[in-house]
Amino acid sequence: MADLKINLAGIESPNPFWLASAPPTNTGYQVQRAFEAGWGGAVWKTLGDPIINTSSRFAAVNFNGQRVAGFNNIELITDRPLEVNLKEIYETKKRFPNHAIIASLMVEPKREKWHEIVKRVEAIGVDGLELNFGCPHGMAERGMGAASGQQPDLVEMQTYWVKEVAQTPVIVKLTPNITDITVTARHAVKGGGDAISLINTINSLAGVDIHTWNTIPHVGGKGAHGGYCGPAVKPIALSMLAECARDSEVNVPISGIGGISTWQDVVEFLLMGATGIQVCTAAMHHGFRIVEEMIDGLNNYLDEKGLKSVTELTGKSVEKYSNWGDLDLNYRVVARINTDTCINCNKCHIACEDTSHQCIDMLTNEDGKNYLQVREDDCVGCNLCSIVCPVDGAIDMVELPSDQPPMTWNERQSAIAALNAQSTEVEVG
Repeated sequence: MADLKINLAGIESPNPFWLASAPPTNTGYQVQRAFEAGWGGAVWKTLGDPIINTSSRFAAVNFNGQRVAGFNNIELITDRPLEVNLKEIYETKKRFPNHAIIASLMVEPKREKWHEIVKRVEAIGVDGLELNFGCPHGMAERGMGAASGQQPDLVEMQTYWVKEVAQTPVIVKLTPNITDITVTARHAVKGGGDAISLINTINSLAGVDIHTWNTIPHVGGKGAHGGYCGPAVKPIALSMLAECARDSEVNVPISGIGGISTWQDVVEFLLMGATGIQVCTAAMHHGFRIVEEMIDGLNNYLDEKGLKSVTELTGKSVEKYSNWGDLDLNYRVVARINTDTCINCNKCHIACEDTSHQCIDMLTNEDGKNYLQVREDDCVGCNLCSIVCPVDGAIDMVELPSDQPPMTWNERQSAIAALNAQSTEVEVG
């Protein structure tokens, strides 16, 4: 069996599965239950000056029969006294000395405030700190969370303040509510951050009740924007992870967060540059024991791949992620329909005819049976037909040999520029 142990910027953990700073890590009781279930680490629910939370505070987006495809919350940081949290962190670490306990912190952007809370938290034996610059609601209106995380200079300065006194590794948690996450990631590194974690939740409104006209959720008839997470945000998280992982100016370990629900999701995040991962929504949906399936699945996957350590996965797909301008414009795939498997639902034909390139014909064979066939000369390989097809294996996307050498858009533009320059020289001459 492969070794699942990780070391993220000096924080050791028996496996890459951490609970994110959120409702599941609100108390010592919860974190200890999580460790008993198999979680390797936990980022304690964000500590700071206690607040008052609202009732109600959660909402879910269900899609096509799937419960909690997306999850929305307007909950804030801890509503319990700092002394109580510190006592429970100390007790939990004493009981589980080999598990990673990271304290998530959020205070006003004042140097003395950061120094004070860092010293108090480290005094009880945490393994690391996570600076919460990501929360998009409630705390942002008070100048913290995403309000700081959207200002690169503030990210750098506050990270620097923490590093002035911190004795344990510092992870900087980034907000996705920004145009280019690599900008804040670079500033986190400039400030001395030992690692980054991403993504925090995305600004959102879960919905509106069309009967009462109230927002979902609502507090006495009024609502507010909240943070969006769950499976629906995974593609956004993967993209932002990849951007940071391939950025030479970032170049620190990454804790991946965002829509992770299965061991397959974990593998994707590791391949795209994460050293470890954090989970919240899936645990809230299914309970702590979901980690058992994740661990078993990851172990089996590593064994099948012949890998001895989970760390061998980290970043292996980063080089495959590039800019659009670097893609081969001469690469070609086409769709082919397997008539033995096709159930003639015609969804591919409708999708192609109405919204793509009208290259799937409805034909009739000698026995009078209808079948579908792709005109490959007209197929652009967009994948739409295979995406809407309800039957696995009914449509294959087939790679065609090319009689043209690879050519990217960047190469094409460079060639055009060279020809234009040459033409100009001839005219001048």
